[in-house]
Amino acid sequence: MSGTSSPGPAPDALELAALLCSRVCHDLISPVGAIVNGLEVLDDNPKPEDREFALDLIRKSAKTASARLQFCRLAFGAAGSAGAQIDLGDAQNMARGHLEDAKTKITWNLPRVLLPKNRVKLLLNMMVIAQQTIPRGGMLTVDPIGEVEAIGFRVAAAGLNARMPQSIADLLSSGHASAVDAHAVQPYYTRLLAEACGLKVVLAPEGDAVVVTAS
Repeated sequence: MSGTSSPGPAPDALELAALLCSRVCHDLISPVGAIVNGLEVLDDNPKPEDREFALDLIRKSAKTASARLQFCRLAFGAAGSAGAQIDLGDAQNMARGHLEDAKTKITWNLPRVLLPKNRVKLLLNMMVIAQQTIPRGGMLTVDPIGEVEAIGFRVAAAGLNARMPQSIADLLSSGHASAVDAHAVQPYYTRLLAEACGLKVVLAPEGDAVVVTAS
């Protein structure tokens, strides 16, 4: 008997919704859990230094949870009515709040224009994928492809030991079918967004960087 398993069917709408909800919950569990832990320390009548540590943990975790919620609302949520447009300046603020930290910085070279929401959702999801290729941090550089009327995107990730996950590249390819679980749903959803925009999204190495393009 062969060691390879046949790919599962693509998720239907109900399964896709459930998988995306699992993904969002996964992003929020860590900071919300840290807030709960900090409150438990405060409940135990701690020493002044422990109290300050707990308050600092709660402040940082609440800020992280808020940034992740705002980002997920735009990247995965309905974000306005059908046909709504989203300001790329707002998308930049959400991306910086969620993806920038002490290790990872963003260079944003896009114009501040209104774009259809699916195109903006596609961009944010491309940035999530690009960040995953630089686990030790680095620079995400976001550039436009083409004119504003039919704009595409290029997100280059450069950092120490940048890596190209073949599993993600396969999920982005429309010719590749594989089972989609909660770990794989985000790149699969990115592919669906690209298809809805009439674009093709590709992940590929480029020198020392890894680049996600939608064109």
